[in-house]
Amino acid sequence: MKIAAIDIGSNAARMQISKVLENDGKISFKKVEYVRFALRLGHDVFNEGEISPESEVRIFKLLNAYKLLMDLHEVKDYMICATSAMREAGNAEAIITRIHKILDMKINIIDGSKEAELINDVVVQALDDSNYLHIDVGGGSTELNIYMNRQKVASRSFKIGSVRLLEHKEREGDWEKMRKWIEMHVDPSKSQVTAVGTGGNINKLFNIASNHDTETSMSLKELTKIKEYVAGFTYEERINKLRLNADRADVIVPAAEIYLNAMKWAGAKSIIVPDLGLKDGIIQMVYEKIQNRKRDK
Repeated sequence: MKIAAIDIGSNAARMQISKVLENDGKISFKKVEYVRFALRLGHDVFNEGEISPESEVRIFKLLNAYKLLMDLHEVKDYMICATSAMREAGNAEAIITRIHKILDMKINIIDGSKEAELINDVVVQALDDSNYLHIDVGGGSTELNIYMNRQKVASRSFKIGSVRLLEHKEREGDWEKMRKWIEMHVDPSKSQVTAVGTGGNINKLFNIASNHDTETSMSLKELTKIKEYVAGFTYEERINKLRLNADRADVIVPAAEIYLNAMKWAGAKSIIVPDLGLKDGIIQMVYEKIQNRKRDK
């Protein structure tokens, strides 16, 4: 059985198709298809307050392409979740209604807490009983979660994201709110906290780094050096020399600033990069929805 997740973010829209595997009663998901396309909805919404007609056409074309690909894979079920940009777009509901009428595809706008919950469901599986600050940086928002003994004890969504910073659309005081929230929930003098980073930019920064402390983490010092290294290239050089996608090349440094600031305020000396995100949480939610339908029969 194959299931799919579509994540419409402020920078890009991603689709992941996964095969459900069962081994000795344990369920796992194997990625069989992954497509990412830069819609850049945040550029419209954070500047104009709504999604432009041109961007709506691109959303329609992309979802139609995703639908055809899911048909080819014979996907049993899927879910579409939209985050920060769609949440703030004044015309989002009208666009969702038109797409549903024409393509019969339902877009679910999820709030910051639901976004954090879906990511939490998969990230917690990669943690042990230590203390963690989970930092998920998107184009329009950053979700922070505090874990102790594999339990989430605090969570908050902030309107600070890579595209929002690039467009200089963060509000005065947002950084201070994030700093105070972290310092209120984390006391480095009492216990050491390790950061956990999710999002496309931290994955790319991790891949650029050549020498990691371990296979899945890097130090605050190393992340700082990688950020400075990337920042030393022009936008064109990041594309041609570092081989970054055009929509990644301009947001990767602002995103790095968010991870670094959060780590410094929490006193985190290293960051784990498990290569998990919202799409993985959606995949798990789709599977659970199928199982619930079976039980209800």
